[in-house]
Amino acid sequence: MAVPLLFCQVDSTLMSNDAHARPSGDAPEPLYDIATPTPTHAELARTLVSRITTGTLCTLASEPEGYPYGSFVTVAFDAGNPVFLVSTMAEHTRNLQGDPRASLLVAETGSGDPLANGRVTLLGPCARVDGDGGSARTAFLATHPNAAYYVDFGDFAFWRLSVESIRYIGGYGRMSWVEAIDWHAAEPDPLAESAAGIIAHMNDDHADALPLYCQAFSRATNITEASMTGVDRYGFEMSVVTSEGPRPVRVAFPEPVTTSEQVRTVLVAMLKTARTTPRT
Repeated sequence: MAVPLLFCQVDSTLMSNDAHARPSGDAPEPLYDIATPTPTHAELARTLVSRITTGTLCTLASEPEGYPYGSFVTVAFDAGNPVFLVSTMAEHTRNLQGDPRASLLVAETGSGDPLANGRVTLLGPCARVDGDGGSARTAFLATHPNAAYYVDFGDFAFWRLSVESIRYIGGYGRMSWVEAIDWHAAEPDPLAESAAGIIAHMNDDHADALPLYCQAFSRATNITEASMTGVDRYGFEMSVVTSEGPRPVRVAFPEPVTTSEQVRTVLVAMLKTARTTPRT
């Protein structure tokens, strides 16, 4: 089963850069500071696409003319732009030769509600890459090494979609149009590959420490149970059990981290602080 790329349960109150994150009406006040550092939608989107190697390429059909035409394609990313190795016999290649406007949908898979999974739609002109493909070739073969046996066939060529518009949906309540300048400036989360292991380790081996983090670094001081649901370079997220039911909590790391070893070191240090923090 694919590991969700958001590294957390779908809960809109955890997204401080989302309009849905602000409490309104009768919604309870968050149990943490909503200004706690959180990945931007650009960072979440870049992280999502960095771990998926297929997508749906949509072009404008030449026959019947003008209709959106979706194709399953393999994809890699070169400086944030999707690159493809496609045959001139493919219908989408013929469509692009007539009209370069295209979009690519990249989506998570997994069990449960599919609409709770993340997806990114990238829009922009798609053009053939000159020569042998250059950086597009390097990026594509690094992601799809098995393509090496047909990469130099005469009817295959590299194409690049130059991203101009980005729609990010991280599940229910998490969505926005991401500015192209933010998309290209963002980087995938460095903990993407290790997040699932960190979460499992904390929940399996250090569950007793999680309520202490809540009590020391959030407003969740009266809880009976907590489990880690997400981790990224800026901090981690928990689901806590309160008298009013389960609630989300986000805790920031003192400084951004880039490796699982750094996560371990900072969590140990934070636990020492938590154990000496008076309970309220």
